[in-house]
Amino acid sequence: MFSWANKDGKKKDPELFQTVSDGLKRLYRTKLFPLEDTYRFHDFHSPALEDADFDNKPMVLLVGQYSTGKTTFIRHLMEQDFPGMRIGPEPTTDSFIAVMHGDQEGLIPGNALVVDPKKPFRKLNAFGNAFLNRFICAQMPNPVLDSISIIDTPGILSGEKQRISRGYDFAAVLEWFAERVDRIILLFDAHKLDISDEFSEVIRALKNHEDKIRVVLNKADQIGTQQLMRVYGALMWSLGKIVNTPEVIRVYIGSFWAQPLLVPDNRKLFEAEEQDLFRDIQGLPRNAALRKLNDLIKRARLAKVHAYIISALKKEMPNVFGKENKKKELIANLGDIYARIEKEHQISPGDFPKLSKMQEVLAGQDFTKFQGLKPKLLETVEDMLANDIAKLMTLVRQEEATMPSQAVQGGAFDGTMNGPFGHGYGEGAGEGIDELEWIVARDKPTYDEIFYTLSPVNGKVSGAMAKKEMVKSKLPNNVLGKIWKLADVDQDGYLDDEEFALANHLIKVKLEGHELPADLPDHLVPPSKRGHQSL
Repeated sequence: MFSWANKDGKKKDPELFQTVSDGLKRLYRTKLFPLEDTYRFHDFHSPALEDADFDNKPMVLLVGQYSTGKTTFIRHLMEQDFPGMRIGPEPTTDSFIAVMHGDQEGLIPGNALVVDPKKPFRKLNAFGNAFLNRFICAQMPNPVLDSISIIDTPGILSGEKQRISRGYDFAAVLEWFAERVDRIILLFDAHKLDISDEFSEVIRALKNHEDKIRVVLNKADQIGTQQLMRVYGALMWSLGKIVNTPEVIRVYIGSFWAQPLLVPDNRKLFEAEEQDLFRDIQGLPRNAALRKLNDLIKRARLAKVHAYIISALKKEMPNVFGKENKKKELIANLGDIYARIEKEHQISPGDFPKLSKMQEVLAGQDFTKFQGLKPKLLETVEDMLANDIAKLMTLVRQEEATMPSQAVQGGAFDGTMNGPFGHGYGEGAGEGIDELEWIVARDKPTYDEIFYTLSPVNGKVSGAMAKKEMVKSKLPNNVLGKIWKLADVDQDGYLDDEEFALANHLIKVKLEGHELPADLPDHLVPPSKRGHQSL
């Protein structure tokens, strides 16, 4: 299967890589895979990577307890039903559904899916028929799926019975997906914040992938503002106990479906949050190569540590007698071996695999078949991390610069891009965009009174005089400087009455919490300056 596994890694030149994907494949095959294969990395951590893992579109994994709106969220994004979709208040989705692009609508069962070399799911056959019978691919033509694939998961339930009845290791399957997806979205229902034991276990299984996790507090339109604040606080507190990271996980609040808001009090908040989340998802195709590069680095670091652990265990094993007792002793003292390796090779504690999981897998292994330390294999991986990855990183930037702007298009992503329902349309600096009258004229009489107290000469006030008035806003000088540049439309270093009124309007926009435009919009240009602004 891996006919390339024995190729000489030294002869590979990063400059020969045509694409980032090509470079990642070749680095993995020639430099990292030999180390993984020698020290049985795939038996302990993650199956070997295949070409499809490097070629596939960005994937989004949705995880949550039942009835948190996972399937509805997917339908909201695509604005289209997908094959196999079931929605209801009871636990309806009992399968993993990979929603992917296809020329024709249809379903592919799990057993057929894991033998397709063009799909990145071949290694899922290790989880057996109990899982494969609960895994399907829904294919359909949809513009959103041109750029990303979405993985819907079974609703997580509480209770030991539900965990046993699955017939496969649910947390392990999610961990497999977590390693390969670009974004993990944890959905919570604003009415059901209790985090079950299985959900806690799942979140812990996502450890080391915190950078991919985003949290959505869904159905937030069903409660008022005060209750929403309490629910948000409770969610952050609950997550803080499970996710051990110094950073606060980003939580998006909203109602992600195409129905009227039940409590419309927080409409603006929901719109802003939805736009932020959509921007995050839309950026996935652009950052896909960088994500795959980052995941390969993480895998290489783990493979190095794994090699040190296995070779250390091999070194301690006796040649003839007492092998079984020594094996038990080594497993029991694995923590001490970790500490020794950490000190000897200056490895960060965070790079080591979870102790209890490693001990569990080691119990079923034959230590006599382990390999001793092979410095050349480790040096090859070190060289890959130190030199090849850096050169590949340059290629990532070159690809980003030469490729057209990649962003997820279609579905809900197009609904708010342009027109009056775009986020922030007609607000802040955009106010008055559709009006015939100059929006600044409404308050110009008030601004004129201030203007004439500044002793204008030839109908204009100097920068020094304008500054005395503008600093009363208490805005920082860098902001006032930008307002001056926008307001001095003819760039003569003075402000006439219209330009002075415009400067005050922009100050008001900023004080109301809106951002200033990079360039002055056409509708804000003073009437007397239209058609002959300085370039």
